[in-house]
Amino acid sequence: MKVTYTMIDKELRLRGRLLNLLLKSSSEAKFIKTMHNRQKQSDSRKGKHMDGLNCREEWIERKDGSKLRLLVYEPLQSNHEVPGVLWLHGGGYAQGIPEMFEHTYKRLMDTHNCVIVAPDYRLSIEAPYPAALEDSYDALLWMKEQAEELGIRDHQIMVGGESAGGGLTAALTLYARDRGEVNIAFQMPLYPMLDDRMIMESSKDNHAPIWNSEMNQWAWKLYLGDQYGSEVSPYAAAARATDYSGLPPTATFVGDIEPFRDETMEYVKQLRSAGVPVEFELYPGCYHGFDIIHPQAKVSQDAISFFLKSYAYAVEHYFAEQS
Repeated sequence: MKVTYTMIDKELRLRGRLLNLLLKSSSEAKFIKTMHNRQKQSDSRKGKHMDGLNCREEWIERKDGSKLRLLVYEPLQSNHEVPGVLWLHGGGYAQGIPEMFEHTYKRLMDTHNCVIVAPDYRLSIEAPYPAALEDSYDALLWMKEQAEELGIRDHQIMVGGESAGGGLTAALTLYARDRGEVNIAFQMPLYPMLDDRMIMESSKDNHAPIWNSEMNQWAWKLYLGDQYGSEVSPYAAAARATDYSGLPPTATFVGDIEPFRDETMEYVKQLRSAGVPVEFELYPGCYHGFDIIHPQAKVSQDAISFFLKSYAYAVEHYFAEQS
């Protein structure tokens, strides 16, 4: 899908062009090197938090005996009997830390008190699929088991994330449904990274700012490792699912010029066909992650408002009793 400069929302153009110059990679090798370098920069931010958030670290044990770091964000006021939100950060599955998305956590808490658990899941540059999914599921199980101690209503566990975190969200809800150990009340996979095949129009030859077709392909190759190019599990790439029944009510949005546009719209279509309630918005002139890149833009404000209103509605209406 050819994206021209004039197709981009006017408020997003300059910032998109500048960031594209900083982020663009000319080869797969340079992309991988960039992911490693950016992760080193991100790691230096661990433990540093924005004002107005109450955060603590927890460490839980994986099956192999290693430790998974969780960040637990709790309301400054009482957190008795509030929703629990598992938030999975973005970064192409290859980089990022939970601390990078604290503005989202604060918006959620300001909209309605909740406890947010954000796992520092393993990245594809260190361990390919299923490492990130396993870490996310371990964190989900821990949330359920610790619900009373955390002040979480165990019948209102939600999951969300942006980009790769959105893809992980969609995969995790499939995995949790099939395992039957945790019932998820609501999911928020924002502009999710869902389809490794890249067969839809918007994912082909897309050179929009921030995230393009080449970067997307390189990221999928890192995440899937030796499985890339094969018939991978829907727990790796949620767009490969064939059964969408029994998934939780969903809210998502995406920009209309980014690679994930069509796979997000197809995901919404499949959910609705399976009888799953879905709130969805498509934002014109928007590249990947526009709401994070330029949150002050009018279209970003609209998207953030839609997301938070969907979350507020879910708090009042969506529940899933644990079996």
